[in-house]
Amino acid sequence: MMNAVRKIRILLDERSFEYDIYTLVIAFFQGAEVHVFDPGDLSFREADLTVEVNASGRDARILVEENPAEPAAQEVPAESPAAQENPTERPSAQEVPAECPDAQETPAEKPFREERIIEAFSGFERSAQKNRLKRALYEMLRSLTGRDLPWGNLTGIRPVRLAMDFLKKEAGDGSAAAEDLTRTYYVSPRKADLAVRIAQREKKILERLRPQDHYSLYVGIPFCPSICLYCSFSSSPLGIWEKRVDDYLDALIREIEASRTCFPGKKLQTVYIGGGTPTTLSPSRMDRLLCALEDNFAMDGIAEFTVEAGRPDSITPEKLEVLKHHSVSRISINPQTMNQKTLDLIGRRHSIEQTEEAFALARSMGFDNINMDIIVGLPGEGLEEVRRTMDHLMAMDPDDITVHALALKRAARLSLHMDEYEKISFRASDEIMECTEKACEALSMSPYYLYRQKNMAGNFENVGYARPGKAGLYNILIMEEVQSILALGASGSTKIVEPDGRIWRIENVKDIRSYLERIDEMIARKDPLRTE
Repeated sequence: MMNAVRKIRILLDERSFEYDIYTLVIAFFQGAEVHVFDPGDLSFREADLTVEVNASGRDARILVEENPAEPAAQEVPAESPAAQENPTERPSAQEVPAECPDAQETPAEKPFREERIIEAFSGFERSAQKNRLKRALYEMLRSLTGRDLPWGNLTGIRPVRLAMDFLKKEAGDGSAAAEDLTRTYYVSPRKADLAVRIAQREKKILERLRPQDHYSLYVGIPFCPSICLYCSFSSSPLGIWEKRVDDYLDALIREIEASRTCFPGKKLQTVYIGGGTPTTLSPSRMDRLLCALEDNFAMDGIAEFTVEAGRPDSITPEKLEVLKHHSVSRISINPQTMNQKTLDLIGRRHSIEQTEEAFALARSMGFDNINMDIIVGLPGEGLEEVRRTMDHLMAMDPDDITVHALALKRAARLSLHMDEYEKISFRASDEIMECTEKACEALSMSPYYLYRQKNMAGNFENVGYARPGKAGLYNILIMEEVQSILALGASGSTKIVEPDGRIWRIENVKDIRSYLERIDEMIARKDPLRTE
């Protein structure tokens, strides 16, 4: 039945639960068309499945019901008296003679229908209400589909934070925390153990970093050699903006200069230049940007300085020399896959050989902390293709590997043109994820950070693996939301973490042209950060 569900209708009377209900439903039925309506709205009548949640009263009611298709009309021989009298009339099932062979067949399976009442629902605070709803709905969808999800009923992006909370309350080796995740949220034992191991490592790293005494800096370069089909970031092809790259740097450096007085009393701890692909900048432009950072921020003694050199076709000896000159300590060279057919399909206009050559070049120039990103669940890739990618990475021997489960966000062109790829599978499985984990373990890497996204292939996760001492510190800081981060450039999202844990943000516009035209406004938005 599960494979037949293509359209789903959610009827929901309390929209504050919409994200959690919607996300849990699509986790069970990836690829299905899902729409949310108010109760009584039947404008979406062709749904294969209806999930109805009434949660605004004293008790909560959940109904999960398969919407059966109209039964096909039973053929009647032309010479049948019924057909001669009224061609549109068909005999009912009861009219079929008992000796008819068809009458001996097993009756069709009844449509699925299950209703659950959660009594005294309104007597709990909202977080408890949400958890009770999700537990009940998860049990119903599990009964319908006959399967469990790797992360149970968790719909948030930071499961490690739950493990961290459990560890704070319970002493020991973490086994009790893993059991709590499984019992409370139906997380599989394997994923619960992974979350606890990462939480234990993060806890040690954060105790050493003392993040509350520092802040981090993110700088966005929104240009790429070409736009990958799966990408949902606000990036643009360099060819379109080549004549205005210097205008962008002018505006960005103005923002850098105006932001030097933000977060008074705190020291800069990590710097991350991302995008886009920062190494689309020419060597002279990259040098100009890095000089501006050094002129305006105290870069001496920072714990980590990362530049994404993500596209191998954007890397040259001259650019790497500029990065070395400015003491960049960590770079990313991201193949995403080491299968040429897939690279061509998803719009990454580089070869496997270019990835290997770029990595070898960076190593020869002294870069001793190189991260490589891969994506599992890319179109047409199964275990064999992922194993081939991991074999290539093991031969190159990076220091840090991040394994992403494909997430099709609304902005991704791959999501917008799914009909063009319906004959190509999008797969991620326990076996595939285990393959990547074992390869990383063979390279003496351990998992050190994890996060999840909506619409992830197989309901899996993104995991960073690193050798001892090579964990990406910025990744941990931004995921655990324990440190303020100053974000500059188009799409920059500055995050302020207050001493009491409250978080608020200051957003820059995403569109490059708007950023150029409204740079004064982007600078003024950060005025609250310049006060003592």
